[in-house]
Amino acid sequence: MNPVIGLDVSKGESHAQAFADRGTPYGKIFRFKHDLDGLASFLRYAQELESFTGKRAAVVLEATGHYHSPVVQFLDEHQFVHIVINPLLSHQAKKANLRKVKTDAADAYQLGEMFYKEELEPYKKRGQYLMNLRYLTRQHESLTDMYVQAKLQFQAVLDQVFPEYHGVFGDLYAKVSLRFLALYPTSQAVLAMSEQDVMTHIQNLAGYVNPNVWTLERAQKLMAAAERNPFKETAFPSHLISLELLINLLLQYQEHLSKLDQSIEELAQQLLEYDLIQSIPGIGTKLAATILAEIGEIDRFDHAKKLIAFAGIDPSVFSSGKFTATRNPITKRGSRKLRTALYQAVRCGLRSSRNKKLRLYYDKKRAEGKLFKVAVIACANKLIHWIYAILTKKEAFRLD
Repeated sequence: MNPVIGLDVSKGESHAQAFADRGTPYGKIFRFKHDLDGLASFLRYAQELESFTGKRAAVVLEATGHYHSPVVQFLDEHQFVHIVINPLLSHQAKKANLRKVKTDAADAYQLGEMFYKEELEPYKKRGQYLMNLRYLTRQHESLTDMYVQAKLQFQAVLDQVFPEYHGVFGDLYAKVSLRFLALYPTSQAVLAMSEQDVMTHIQNLAGYVNPNVWTLERAQKLMAAAERNPFKETAFPSHLISLELLINLLLQYQEHLSKLDQSIEELAQQLLEYDLIQSIPGIGTKLAATILAEIGEIDRFDHAKKLIAFAGIDPSVFSSGKFTATRNPITKRGSRKLRTALYQAVRCGLRSSRNKKLRLYYDKKRAEGKLFKVAVIACANKLIHWIYAILTKKEAFRLD
């Protein structure tokens, strides 16, 4: 016998259908929750099937974002062979049926049948480092998006309170700049002090023991900006409240992002591939960590083309009868985060011709009449072939 359990996972609970062998369902649909009692009942359910068949069953389930994480962890702990499939595969299998049925029970049954019809590979548990790295890089991306939105709101308010403040500190979002603005948000507050007082405040906020040229220049620029400001104090006190809240928020985001950067760096440095990936010009520390985290274990892919498909930058194909489409957009069916990281790596590599091999390839595609986006996607494909070779051969990139 070749037992299997099809598992349809949803939020907080799952439906299971066991098969003793091909075409031989075992028992009825079993429903359980993702808590201790529910998972324990599923274990008993699987053990009953094992007693009946004399063999431990494999478990087939769809990837469902984070919903399947507790189930996969439970299966790992109890040493079940499990297969996590792409939802696109199960969707295609469902479309092959004449009857259109969509229930959790039917989905679990369908997943069990797929085990016998398809050549499904057992799920290879990704290393703890890679999984942790993925969580951290995704948290970083999410937090960065919120940080950018806070910046935009901050600038909108600042333009209504102290527009001339832009450019005083070079980096508007430097800690000393934000902290000074939190204390003295209007030009009137600045002009109420002497230049020496302003310089002393900047010096203390910057952590300098003695005055220097930089603090003097900042004080002079700040006094001049306050003089040029079109209004000395805001007519809307609510703007000052918003400014204070946004400054505190920006400082918190900076602190959290700094901690995430440090954690990502420490984790990524324990991977040999981290330095190897960075040997490609245009791929820095953040992009290297993101690319490694999103790819996971490279031995999941036996060819670079499969990695290209995973990134979703393979061209779609449409052909019917005598018609064959000539404009084929990329599928965008793979990892969006990996696709974005590759695009950024290409742009960084092309900038100032940092990656000469990539620049030559890009120029060749443009000379062939390819549009900018088409040429960039072609470069991303080339980049994936290099990454695949680096990760499989464990050798650094060579420009020659």
